[in-house]
Amino acid sequence: MSGFFGRSALGRALWSFRREFFWVGVFSFFANLLMLTPTLYMLQVFDRVLISGSALTLAGLTLIALFFFLVMGFAEWLRSRLLVRAGARFDEALNHRVFDAALEQSLLQGGRQPVQSFNDLTALRQFLSGSGPFAFFDLPWTVIYIGVLYLMHPLLGHAAVLFSIAMLALALVGNRLVTRRQEPMLKASMETSSYLNAKLRNAETVEALGMLGNLRRLWLQLHEREATRQADAYEMTHRMQALTKFLQYSQQSVMLAIGALLAIDGHISAGAMIASNALAGNALRPIGTLVGAWKQFVDARAGYLRLESLLDAHPQRAAEVDDAPITGQVTLRALGATSPGRQKPILEGLDAEFAAGEVVVIVGPSGAGKSTLARCLVGVWPDTVGEVLLDGRPLAERSRETLGPQIGYLPQDIELFDGTIAENIARFGSVDPEGVVDAATRTGIHDMVLRFPKGYDTPMGEAGSLLSGGQRQRIGLARALYGDPTLLVLDEPNASLDEAGEAALVRTVRDLKSRGKTVFMIVHQKHLLAVADRILVLENGRIKALAVVQSTAPQNPAPQIEVRT
Repeated sequence: MSGFFGRSALGRALWSFRREFFWVGVFSFFANLLMLTPTLYMLQVFDRVLISGSALTLAGLTLIALFFFLVMGFAEWLRSRLLVRAGARFDEALNHRVFDAALEQSLLQGGRQPVQSFNDLTALRQFLSGSGPFAFFDLPWTVIYIGVLYLMHPLLGHAAVLFSIAMLALALVGNRLVTRRQEPMLKASMETSSYLNAKLRNAETVEALGMLGNLRRLWLQLHEREATRQADAYEMTHRMQALTKFLQYSQQSVMLAIGALLAIDGHISAGAMIASNALAGNALRPIGTLVGAWKQFVDARAGYLRLESLLDAHPQRAAEVDDAPITGQVTLRALGATSPGRQKPILEGLDAEFAAGEVVVIVGPSGAGKSTLARCLVGVWPDTVGEVLLDGRPLAERSRETLGPQIGYLPQDIELFDGTIAENIARFGSVDPEGVVDAATRTGIHDMVLRFPKGYDTPMGEAGSLLSGGQRQRIGLARALYGDPTLLVLDEPNASLDEAGEAALVRTVRDLKSRGKTVFMIVHQKHLLAVADRILVLENGRIKALAVVQSTAPQNPAPQIEVRT
């Protein structure tokens, strides 16, 4: 068993809880054994107390039964408590690993949403903490209860076996039929919800362009499809519930009728007749629990397999410490980049070397691969060949924990996160007020932030609707500058800036240059070339030219460029 669980990181994590599962099994044994208490109590009451008429015997039997019920309840509580704590500890032991692995997988698969991995972890924790494990520990007792019925009379045992098979078959068939209808219902519900949320996020455009009627018609089509599939799933669920209730009530009546016939014929006592009915109910109880937890078990098993594959594909990285700060020297060595489903590479055969402290402007037509190169420079593009060397060492070999604070990155699509303006600028680490103010001042947004009622403590949820695209971009630039990073990669940092914002950007880049920082900047406007030391021209994923910008006379602001191919 340990060898099986030891094959994967997730299996080893589960195997570490073997003591908890052992004690759950022990407490399950006592809980199920004491389930025989009502049966034995009824046998004694009907066959001994009613015949003897002894109130003292009845009191003694009742006290003994109550004591056993107390022990049974205590055992049930202990095993539940054990599983809840085991589930919490299981989540605590794995949540960091799953978070890191899911993020790495999302990065390597081009931004695929990692939410499924966290849902899988939640499904596993809920299964471990719920009634699912109880079903597997309790199921063997169905055989024991049926065996006791056989000891009372074979006919009672036969009837219990038939009802158990019928209950199990009905539950499995019903679960399959309901699941077959629930999956399309959930898919339709998600499609409808996603469609509606997307339109609500763009309500201004919808209203301004008079698109409301057209979008309502399309939404109603999705909504009607969802409602039809929902009605079909609910109808099947209610149908199976009705059949299950019929079988349960029939079992009680039929078992009581068989017991009555056997009692009339003198094969069993009246107490055994009543007790057999309760015992049959106990025999079917684990089956009902198992069926109720079956879908949860299937979901947990599928989640287990996905998590196992995730954690094995992205093992925990050994702790790395890069003590030496980077200087910012960058080398591209036969760098290429592609994406799934694309025949022609986005980047191909890029070879170049950039000294520390250089300001490099990247230009080229749309689709030339400029943004892809920016992502490669910070090590976040998944499908690459060749290498990006930082201070002569491959970027992929460096610890992101220590490298990240030394890099400033402004992506083309600015994403600000839920939190305050200060937390966004400080990258959600420990907020250094002086560092936040310095980064904001250098990008020219300090006065703007102070005009908010809460200043830097303004939540982005409140400020988001008040910020223009240029202001959001300058907050993103302040985030890139926070902590005085050595290497900065700015993807179209002036895309949403006005004239004042562009002037602030030029001052910022010149300040970075004076500080000896290495800056890569993707631009389209020619007047920004004046801040560059070199210009990298991309075309069709290749370096068309590498240009050195010569200093110009003050009266001639247009830079003179010496081209080196």
